[in-house]
Amino acid sequence: MNKNIHTFIGCDNEYNESKIVIFGAPFDGTTSYRPGTRFASAAMRNESIGIETYSPYLDKDLEDYNIFDGGDLEFVFGNPAKNIEIIKEYTASILKDNKIPAMIGGEHLVTLGAVQAVFEKYNDLHIIHFDAHADLRQDYLGEKLSHATVIRRVWEIVGDNKIYQFGIRSGEKNEFLFAKDHTYMNKFDMKTLDEVVEKLKNKPVYITIDLDVLDSSVFPGTGTPEAGGITFKELINAVMMFQKLENIVAFDINELAPMLDSSGASTACACKVLREMLLVTSK
Repeated sequence: MNKNIHTFIGCDNEYNESKIVIFGAPFDGTTSYRPGTRFASAAMRNESIGIETYSPYLDKDLEDYNIFDGGDLEFVFGNPAKNIEIIKEYTASILKDNKIPAMIGGEHLVTLGAVQAVFEKYNDLHIIHFDAHADLRQDYLGEKLSHATVIRRVWEIVGDNKIYQFGIRSGEKNEFLFAKDHTYMNKFDMKTLDEVVEKLKNKPVYITIDLDVLDSSVFPGTGTPEAGGITFKELINAVMMFQKLENIVAFDINELAPMLDSSGASTACACKVLREMLLVTSK
């Protein structure tokens, strides 16, 4: 009898032999509109059997790489700060073993814990951020730890001119004013991504993909859908550009709320984005 462990398709290798480590961060405790992202990682593992390990976009196959799926972290209820610390500690343990963390959210706040750990190892860290929302609020209804403030908290770690934002089409006026002085923001689309990738080619890069960067007609299964987003093909083309990056040190995919799209199409979409990210990160 062989052990039967539920993993993302093609990611059932042993930890010691793997370069990339997947883990789920099923937390949506600060979601301000429609909750449900805590179920994303489990749904993606379950539905990944519906896609192939081979990517015709990249002409690469997950079966040719060693990737370990460590399952989901266990969180406490009602304590975002504690859960961020849990993510930080787990991410740090992966980095200590010279492996690449690949986190499945969860709401976007989970990115903060991972970035805290990655920055401790790579203090020249640069962030590529795909999202519909700027996430640059100083606070949300008085709370500084929120999915709506996560990139502002990340900026407090990495500093000016280290965050590159794409697809942004929603936020308070003050967020866009803040971005003019402190981040690089490409609103609405991905037009300048190739220039940014070339600029960051040799830098340590953390990539965070909030799937609501996609148009809501393509990806309705998310907590805060926004019309006017990019297509799935545009997102995949953007991910393919990451092949030019020589030092992707960690990444995350977040904000799938699977039960908000009963067709399952949003989950299938998220699975393919994860597959492509794993493949562009594998060397």
